Amino acid sequence: MDLADLAFNALVTIAVTIDPPGLAPLFLALTAGMDRAQRRQVATRASLTAFIVLAVFAAAGAAILSVFGITLPAFRVAGGILLFWIAFEMIFERRHERKDKTATVAITKDHIHNIAAFPLAIPLIAGPGAISATILLSGEFDSVPGRLALIGIIAGVIAVTWVVFLVAERVDKWLGATGRNVLTRLLGVILAALAVQFVADGVRALAAVSPPG
Repeated sequence: MDLADLAFNALVTIAVTIDPPGLAPLFLALTAGMDRAQRRQVATRASLTAFIVLAVFAAAGAAILSVFGITLPAFRVAGGILLFWIAFEMIFERRHERKDKTATVAITKDHIHNIAAFPLAIPLIAGPGAISATILLSGEFDSVPGRLALIGIIAGVIAVTWVVFLVAERVDKWLGATGRNVLTRLLGVILAALAVQFVADGVRALAAVSPPG
């Protein structure tokens, strides 16, 4: 697979796991009562925080795994299973319900000044799925230009997320409940297929390095 194909695969994977349109109504819920300037500040801080977190895992994903003695093929299998579960939740509308509860808890605890970091940046933007996907992809972009390309892709998706936050009210009204449901399920099916591919690649790599029985 050449760099262009890897880049497209990474773009789809990162975009689906972050799911910017799906975060729009949650952003509105978390910033209820804020004016436009305050919402812009929250959106900017959350986007920068999430980018830094994902960029660290993109640059040093393999090194982080090695500290714990985890091989990349093993993480591909585990990460693929996790991404498949997230896809399952997206298809059956369970992921949105869980995130909605996270948003509600944050409001009731009056964490208005901290919501940019938690729960907006982590775990709503840079959640377990996005972090797992980033580490998996970092193993495929194993050169310096490749890692820089992956970080650039992450920056692009985060930038789109930031724009979605700024126009969240209009996006939510434009999509409507039906549009959000259709888009979430469609992205869930795509993510499920990508997750299966990650598992298949991991199993194949593990079988290649395992000693014969």
